[in-house]
Amino acid sequence: MGPNAHDIRIGLDRLVGGMTGLRHDGRFHEPNLDGTAGDYISFDSWEWPQGVGLYGLIRLWLFTGRDDLRSLVEDWYQARLEAGLPELNVNTTAPMLGLSVLWSKTRDPRWKGPLDDWANRVIRELGRTPEGGFEHHVSDKVNDNELWDDTLYMVALFLASYGQAADRSELIHEASRQFLVHTRYLADTHTGLWFHGWTFQGRHNFARARWARGNAWITAGILDLFDLAELAPPVRVFLEGVLVSQVEALLPLQTSSGAWRTLLDDATSYEEISATAGIGYGLLKGHRLGLGNAAWRMAGLRALEAVMNNIAEDGTVLNVSYGTRMGHDLQFYRDIPIQPTGYGQALAILCLSEALQHVGAEGRAA
Repeated sequence: MGPNAHDIRIGLDRLVGGMTGLRHDGRFHEPNLDGTAGDYISFDSWEWPQGVGLYGLIRLWLFTGRDDLRSLVEDWYQARLEAGLPELNVNTTAPMLGLSVLWSKTRDPRWKGPLDDWANRVIRELGRTPEGGFEHHVSDKVNDNELWDDTLYMVALFLASYGQAADRSELIHEASRQFLVHTRYLADTHTGLWFHGWTFQGRHNFARARWARGNAWITAGILDLFDLAELAPPVRVFLEGVLVSQVEALLPLQTSSGAWRTLLDDATSYEEISATAGIGYGLLKGHRLGLGNAAWRMAGLRALEAVMNNIAEDGTVLNVSYGTRMGHDLQFYRDIPIQPTGYGQALAILCLSEALQHVGAEGRAA
């Protein structure tokens, strides 16, 4: 017997409080390329962890209809826009996903101009690899000719969402292209899992790390892509096959606790909860959409229990690995420190929100 609906809702309330309470304590000093201070923890910073966090809050608002959540995210975006947006890159695009979903539901005219401008600049200005993939340029590092898993969640989902909402098919086509190009170079044909990155300089997958959170961006991202936009049938069918192949590889790697390790196939690496939440969300959602069998649902519910066992009293998600650069050896991934983050909160929110749709008539996920 899994968690009941009451416990899941309590967990969601805690997660929201934990996210909005995040503050940078100075532990990590990561200045941006322009010399400004980088803040990847505080809730009020415009960066990729907060972007994923806002998307999680908006998904929760759409599921629950809670006006307080809508007000929270609208106030966040209004304040950030008034303060001025940072330089365009892959990671600073992440908050635009939530804003796009928000605008698609409310049609609030405040958001249309910033969304149009950012989408146009993404297409025009983001660096490109051979074959047209988006280079993983971020606030504190230029990664020339590199493809990373993360880019699909931070950029392609925004283009798909806004393209659908604004009736701009060229943006959906670009999002589709990014998923196809990244699949070509990051999906491991041997296992079905995904590597963290690829470089065209030397043409290799760096440490060939089958990194858990990178795989979670794919499991969750492909399913969210299906939700956010109407894809050309061949693209959707292709990505369904990619997803099924990945999940078949993930299922036997789940640990006895219900979690996955930060290096999926490395028993010496630690169990990591943001990846567990993202994969669990994808498994439950994939089963609900008819893409996966009962094994997907059971593994998703086991992941849910692992996530709920790692929510502290103050709502922060424990055992989340900090933002992870590209590793050139596997030890690099084993050594990434643990730190509560916006994406850890958001992926847990997505997992618990989806789980509410799997509780039975008696309010319990069995």
